[in-house]
Amino acid sequence: MTHTDTPAIGFIGLGIMGNRMLTNMQAHGAFNLALAWDPSADACQAAEQNYTGLKIAESAQAVINSPDTEVIYIASPPEAHAEYSLAAAAVGKPIYCEKPLGIDVEASRDLVEKIEASGVANIVNFSLASARAANVIEEAVKSGEVGEVTGVDVRLHFARWPRDWQAGAAWLSERAEGGYIREVFSHYVFLIERIFGKACRLSSTVRYPSDPKLCETHFIALLECASTPISVAGGSGGVGPDRVEFTVRGSKKSYRLWDWNKLQSATGDLWVDEITDTPDPRIEGYMRTLDNVHNMIVGKPHNMPTFREALSVQELVEEIAKT
Repeated sequence: MTHTDTPAIGFIGLGIMGNRMLTNMQAHGAFNLALAWDPSADACQAAEQNYTGLKIAESAQAVINSPDTEVIYIASPPEAHAEYSLAAAAVGKPIYCEKPLGIDVEASRDLVEKIEASGVANIVNFSLASARAANVIEEAVKSGEVGEVTGVDVRLHFARWPRDWQAGAAWLSERAEGGYIREVFSHYVFLIERIFGKACRLSSTVRYPSDPKLCETHFIALLECASTPISVAGGSGGVGPDRVEFTVRGSKKSYRLWDWNKLQSATGDLWVDEITDTPDPRIEGYMRTLDNVHNMIVGKPHNMPTFREALSVQELVEEIAKT
């Protein structure tokens, strides 16, 4: 299937991520915000008012089947990702899906096999795939600039989970589909595997509240990629700023990616800021991601992860979450 230079996107899910994607695609300018659906009538009404030209469909299936959509973007809670992805594949439309693919690993394995058999283009929204800071680290490791990698550290902490801006998505606090191991740590599993190859779990421990409905509060894990050790620690609760850090320690140079898109390096005792020429690296990251999404749709080279790569992340994340 060939696509126009401004491909028409059908949106399923108008929560936090759906609206963020609408805003960023509108700002990017290379996408046609064509059709959307959400089970919330209020969310549909707000989106129709806020995004010029966007129309609201009667159902998710109507978005998928419509001749007015070329690509299906899926931003529903995870349990429905497989249903909508398979429906899009059945009509031959490329799929751009939020992670994770689902919450059941076997079901996601079956999904990947079916999507690949369909031949439709498929990508998953791991934002670090296109983030300049992450790309700098990847190149530095692969070029030998860092020297021998002695280890990787991931450190996460959230004063409140879900975070304040996620308050409307109650499912994120629930063990069934939510939790920051799935929502946040999965991004760093993706980055680890993109740079170092397949990761395996050596050990892990997760603490859950007494309420069986609620997601994790703390976890630790030791992973390994080939011979590279990776230590992970995460927690939630208490006062103070959130912490999101990914550090690659090298014999020649180390890199620290923090607060999602800020980068520092060190060859001695001090961290030095990198990428200082961008006024807002967060917005730059969104635009770089959408550049690659557009390239995928029109058949050009891109660096967005496939469903197969997302499955590898999910397998490890669910293995940890269930310990």
